[in-house]
Amino acid sequence: MHIQLLLAILAIATIGAASAQEGQACLSSCGNVAITFPFGSGEGCYHSPDFLVTCNQSSGEPFFRESNIVISNMSTSKSEMEVMAPVARDCYNSSGRVRRNRISLTLSDFRISAKNKFVAIGCDTQAYFSARRGINGSSYDTGCISRCGRDSLITNGSCSGIGCCEVAVPQEMRYFTIRLSSYNNHTDITELNPCSYGFFVEEGKFNFSTTNLRDFESIRKMPMLLDWAIGNSTCDIAREDADSFLCKGNSECDPDYSGPGYRCRCQEGYEGNPYVANNCTNINECERGTHDCEDECVDTQGSYECSCQKGYSGDGRKQGTGCTPDQSKLIKIVVGTSAGAILLLISVIWLYLGLKKRKLILLREKFFKQNGGLMLQQQISGDGGSHDRAKVFTIEELKRATNNYDESRIIGKGGYGTVYKGVLSDNRIVAIKKAKLADQNQSQIEQFINEVVILSQINHRNVVKVIGCCLETEVPLLVYEFIPNGTLSDHIHAKGNSSSFTWDIRLRIATETAEALAYLHSAASVPIIHRDVKPMNILLDDNFVAKVADFGASRLVPMDQIELATIVQGTLGYLDPEYLQTNQLTDKSDVYSFGVVLVELLTGKKALSFDRPEEERNLAMYFLFSLKQGRLFQVLDQRLLVDEVPNEIIQVSRLAERCLRVRGEERPTMKEVAMELSGILATMIQKHPWVQNTINEDEVEHLLKKPTENDECNDTTNVNSSTFDSMNKHPILSIASGR
Repeated sequence: MHIQLLLAILAIATIGAASAQEGQACLSSCGNVAITFPFGSGEGCYHSPDFLVTCNQSSGEPFFRESNIVISNMSTSKSEMEVMAPVARDCYNSSGRVRRNRISLTLSDFRISAKNKFVAIGCDTQAYFSARRGINGSSYDTGCISRCGRDSLITNGSCSGIGCCEVAVPQEMRYFTIRLSSYNNHTDITELNPCSYGFFVEEGKFNFSTTNLRDFESIRKMPMLLDWAIGNSTCDIAREDADSFLCKGNSECDPDYSGPGYRCRCQEGYEGNPYVANNCTNINECERGTHDCEDECVDTQGSYECSCQKGYSGDGRKQGTGCTPDQSKLIKIVVGTSAGAILLLISVIWLYLGLKKRKLILLREKFFKQNGGLMLQQQISGDGGSHDRAKVFTIEELKRATNNYDESRIIGKGGYGTVYKGVLSDNRIVAIKKAKLADQNQSQIEQFINEVVILSQINHRNVVKVIGCCLETEVPLLVYEFIPNGTLSDHIHAKGNSSSFTWDIRLRIATETAEALAYLHSAASVPIIHRDVKPMNILLDDNFVAKVADFGASRLVPMDQIELATIVQGTLGYLDPEYLQTNQLTDKSDVYSFGVVLVELLTGKKALSFDRPEEERNLAMYFLFSLKQGRLFQVLDQRLLVDEVPNEIIQVSRLAERCLRVRGEERPTMKEVAMELSGILATMIQKHPWVQNTINEDEVEHLLKKPTENDECNDTTNVNSSTFDSMNKHPILSIASGR
């Protein structure tokens, strides 16, 4: 079922609508909802047709114009209206999809409020919405993924991606379309509802419950909040037409609203409907008890005055000078009380500062112990006096290093926190990562301590060095070496047609990154799976030497395990499809993500972009398809400035294809990838005796053949490989951001 609501923008205002509303038989309410101007139920009762309310007398429900959108509340003081918006759903049975409806909404004088949330419910759900700001404004796509995994992970009140997910709604959104889809047609979910649901809901009006996965089918509508304004002209322009301008009498334009259109509000000290002439009436603060007078209150138009009793003078206000005794009385009072007051003040300040200092010391001690400070000290003291051991910084040291975390020191933000540039007391320049607030249990604390100790001892030229940490805050702070030349993503996706980022630099960066990951997987004292390999997490120094960074999502792998069962975590476009399907994290998950990085280095395109055609949105899938069709040259980055494809690029492309295989066991290890890239790099400098060319002439000709009409990328029937069939079953939306 598809619902399309179009409210056209009308330029002709209804002159004198307010007076007509007072003089005609206009409905003042429908059911439990009050109908107030500029809204109205009939001709002459509303400001313009956009504000027409249709009342169903039998059901007692007001409708938004003639549509089936039910109004549940409206406010003229806040310029908001609550409506019951339909829920999109996508349902399956054993034979496949049985019902789907997409929800679309287009508004003119109304906008979807940023106080709403976009929510999706389901165990096999991919939900996103296309949105546009204004009728012809900028558009974009966003959404979220909801999976269930083990039932024990589903939590009431949590919309974090397990059974339920949510995203924020942007400002000034006038159009949206909700789309839902499933990865596996709900075939692996038998005991839960085989449906996916997506809807906009006012923040605070929906609290996820595990029962929603079974009984949400009966819920058809959810409360959604709309913002509205009058017309499209600013207040200054609209005021020129005095007859149609609505902010009159004690009503004024809302200066806090920046358009489009304008809003009215009652002047301070008045209340009522600001859109009806002379409806803003005086508030009697004296009768209501909302005044600030010490003694007597006298009401005035739009305000009030205070007076003092005999023998006292002043403005009479508690927040002003108040009522003070006459001069003679004041002198006696001041002389008698000043000494005692000063002594008392000194005592209170001394006690306050002492208690505050002690409280701060106790709080830091609490965080230090809570974050495993004692455990870290034991680890450091037992490391045999290692020269590279981690240092435990105090909170004062890092505040001084970052100028109290000044915003000008911010060099990066991401899903895990904020990174600041700092200068230590020994003039070392460092990067200080301030993580976002998160709940931590004892096992997570132990893992964090182990990670700090292990990473601080890693001495690999292509891994960012961990210098130490601070444990005196609620969330620990990490201190890294500072890398000055930005991220690999900055250089791959830099604007302009710069040719300085050449192929040999890209190949060397790829080789160094692979060597670092291979070291983490197989040479570190405890194997480490990075779990968020992407160009944003590969830093470059002034000589374009690669440094793998951001281990916020990394996992330490015990020696006796080859895989870990975890909640899926990573970044859209780089996620291992096998990991996403099974929740089993292995070192081959990093291999897949690294394969996507190789493709970005080859093509210069982002791993995922909704601005590209649908068949090209997922770069990995599009690249594999282009390889299969022999169109490698057409997808290469034009900034590489090659007239023909060098053999080294063909070899790297084939290596990327192997890294991107859906089955992890068919991918090479990072050690094998690093060795192969090292060999390819060596051939660019000189013919290396142990590097063999594995690409024959027929294969080169296939990779570079010109496309034909039958090779169109959107003709997916030409792709018969099980690899691509498997790829189509996996999601293309983000799970979590990294840096």
